[in-house]
Order: sequence, then structure tokens, then C-alpha cells
Amino acid sequence: MRMPPRRRKDTPPPATGASEKEVLVGFLDYLRTSAVAKLDGVAEDDARAAAVPSGTSLLGLVRHLTFVERFFFLGEDADDWQSTFTCPDTDTVASVQDAYRRAVSEAGTVIESYTDLADPAPRASGRRSSPSMRWALTHLIEETARHAGHLDIIREGLDGKTGR
Repeated sequence: MRMPPRRRKDTPPPATGASEKEVLVGFLDYLRTSAVAKLDGVAEDDARAAAVPSGTSLLGLVRHLTFVERFFFLGEDADDWQSTFTCPDTDTVASVQDAYRRAVSEAGTVIESYTDLADPAPRASGRRSSPSMRWALTHLIEETARHAGHLDIIREGLDGKTGR
């Protein structure tokens, strides 16, 4: 007996343009969308609840990714990276999602302005030098993918929701 084909629940990897920049930005955007969507439909208390002994939460992970975007693409300082995972009481699911989407949009404008990925990415005032935009894009793919995986696991443990 033949089984019917399984329907894919995940969003497949993106179709991108042919250029290096289009591929890098396409995959980064794919991961960004997945990461921020992990907060959709989550109650405020659940979003900020520590899921592991280190205190990592859904809200804290997306907040951290906001700081990472602003640091590497907008040249803003982040004095204490560990504190970027901690949410003030004023943070909400909506405010953290909005801040992340705003950072991504502003970063997109900066990235779009680059014609040569070997040129240095924006530099935060505390850094002596800046990596290339190619390095920054590649690092953000790695960073966002890592934390998207954390978000996947925490969300599944919270309410069983899986997929991108």
C-alpha cells in the first residue's frame, strides 16, 4: 500500500538571486522571519519565562538579536552582551517584535547601499576596526540561525508549536 506524500510543514529555504549579496541577504532574511515569528501568539508571561537555568527566554533571544543587528549593521554600541538577553518589565511581545523588525529594516537599508561586500561594515565607536560587510552578513546568518534554533526548541517546549 502506497502512503500519500507527506505535506511539508516547514517553509523551505529561500529562492534567491544569483549574486553573492542576494544569496546572503536571502538566507539572513529567511532566518530573521523565522526568529521573530516564534513570538507570534505567545502569552506575555510565557514569552519572558526562563526556559533553561541560564534564564534564556523567547523574548530575551529576540531582544538580543535586535542588539546584534544594530551593532553589526548600524554601528551601535552594546556594552554588555549578556544584558541584551534580559528584558525590562516594559518590554512586551509586540514591542520586542517591533524593535527587531525596525532594526532589520534599518539594517536592510545599510546593506542595500553596499556594492562591494569587501568594504567594512559600519563600526561601533568602541571598536578599532570593522569586519567586511561579507563577514558581517555571514556572521549574522550564523548568529541568527543559532538563536532561531534556540527559539524553536523553547517554543516547542512551551506549546508544541514547531516549524519555521
